[in-house]
Amino acid sequence: MHATDDLPVVRTLGELGALVDRDSDLYVRWSRGPSADLGNAKSRDDLTGVPMPGLSANPLGVEPWWGDRPVELWVARRLHDYSHLPREKGEGVRPWVLRGRVEGRGPDNEPLVRDVEPVGWVDEKVIREAQTEVDRQSGSWGPLRRDDGR
Repeated sequence: MHATDDLPVVRTLGELGALVDRDSDLYVRWSRGPSADLGNAKSRDDLTGVPMPGLSANPLGVEPWWGDRPVELWVARRLHDYSHLPREKGEGVRPWVLRGRVEGRGPDNEPLVRDVEPVGWVDEKVIREAQTEVDRQSGSWGPLRRDDGR
């Protein structure tokens, strides 16, 4: 597959939910995009530097236990969990949707995806919508990187 960043843009949480409804084998990756990633098609463990056998990504497909709850809430949670990455990884890091084959699991149990097919960018507006959706919930959520007070 030819790596390109000229991809369609998912502009709303509803649009992303509809995409996931049609294709449950989608993943979201937070990076500088397909052209930066697909040349070597591998991620590295940030702690040890060990190369991994695919790109670190997170599944967007809804799990059966989710029941008939809204898919938009599911994808909002999936996006919110890693919304800290642009702040940590630097300018140009943003989410994009892909299809691929799971080759293994990374140190955080995330899928490592090979044979990647870029599907589209996720607009920043979708991340704001996801945050709003998360804020409406009665539970306590936060991005996976939490401030430990140190």
